Amino acid sequence: MGRPFQPVILCAYEVDAEPVFDALDPSQRDVDKVADAELRCPNWRKEMLGGAIPASHALADRLMAAGYAGMRVWSFAPGTGEDDLNLVFWRWGDHRPSRVVLIDDESRLPGNSSS
Repeated sequence: MGRPFQPVILCAYEVDAEPVFDALDPSQRDVDKVADAELRCPNWRKEMLGGAIPASHALADRLMAAGYAGMRVWSFAPGTGEDDLNLVFWRWGDHRPSRVVLIDDESRLPGNSSS
């Protein structure tokens, strides 16, 4: 039996952010010297709890230092396939170059009155 998937709330966002590192692009991985092990990092939680900096966290720090606002990457959650993707942002706000704005036109999310 696999691990249970934690509950999630799906939300819509308006995104106008750049630059975004595309981990799906082998040439971009080559240019930025990103290894597959840094992306997959299956033991990140154990490493983090043990006081180490997981390879995926070190990669995020490196990409942030290079000026990336975020990264497009495969989902490595249990049960996902190669077509399941994540768009992860480290920097965002209400203004460019890293604009990410929640869309909640019907005010369904608690505490969201700015839709």
